[in-house]
Amino acid sequence: MTVTVMCDGRQTLSMARAAQELELRTGEFELATQLGEVRTVPAVPDRRPGSAGPPARHRVPAAEVARLRAEPGFPETLRARLRAVTTNEAAALMGIGPGRALRLTRAGCVGPVRFYVNRFGAVVWLYLASEITEFADREPELLQGNTPVAMRVMLTSGQDWRARQWRSRRVAQLMGRTDDPWQSAAVIAAVLPPEELASVAEDPLERALLRRLRPVLASMITATPAARESFERVLTAEEFDEVLWYRVNLSRALETARREDPGRVRPSATVRAGRPPTRGTGPGNGPTWGPDPRSLSVRA
Repeated sequence: MTVTVMCDGRQTLSMARAAQELELRTGEFELATQLGEVRTVPAVPDRRPGSAGPPARHRVPAAEVARLRAEPGFPETLRARLRAVTTNEAAALMGIGPGRALRLTRAGCVGPVRFYVNRFGAVVWLYLASEITEFADREPELLQGNTPVAMRVMLTSGQDWRARQWRSRRVAQLMGRTDDPWQSAAVIAAVLPPEELASVAEDPLERALLRRLRPVLASMITATPAARESFERVLTAEEFDEVLWYRVNLSRALETARREDPGRVRPSATVRAGRPPTRGTGPGNGPTWGPDPRSLSVRA
């Protein structure tokens, strides 16, 4: 196993080499790092204040690979935690029809962990098998009988929480990987429509920095015009309440970045005190179907 010794003495592997050692396919390994199943570290120390370069690439500590390989049942147990299923496969796991499974996922009962777009521009959502079974065990009353009234009204009005739940999960993942205030702001900015971003970050120098620091939210394989349009739509917040959530938190993140690292960019506005956004929460956490399935509360 070829390792690289970093300046602080840690031994690390490249992402590709770590995937080989863990016997994971490319998609499985990518998901493992996003979910925190495989811990990564920046390839170089954090950039000094004033640097405007992109975030550092990540590597995997050799000790992390050794820990996972030593788990009982490796690699099957690791792969089981990463198993992602389609809506039809999720329906089979829950013992219900595909139509009901689709309604449950559209209503936000279980959020997708990944997606891809086929050549016709259709978005195919994937869910963690473990989260599907946990939901089925936790909310058995939603798997049979009449659909709760609040959920039925929500679906009849055309609401679909899948994309916003994916965005919320992805933003939380990326926020958890950096302590850099400008990179944190860039994560939030990545899901806002351009006109909304411009109205929050009015300074063109700040917007340019946010663009340079923009993280990769997802990768795309199929490149037909229809697929590209659907792909971009998934990445971008659309509904008023979701856009408002990210606008407010981007404003707070920018205030924090200006205060903590003012040398990175020259802001045109007066720096005001603020607090950073709460990590790990967001507008895409979905409706919470409590003990009374007829009651609906949206967490934001």
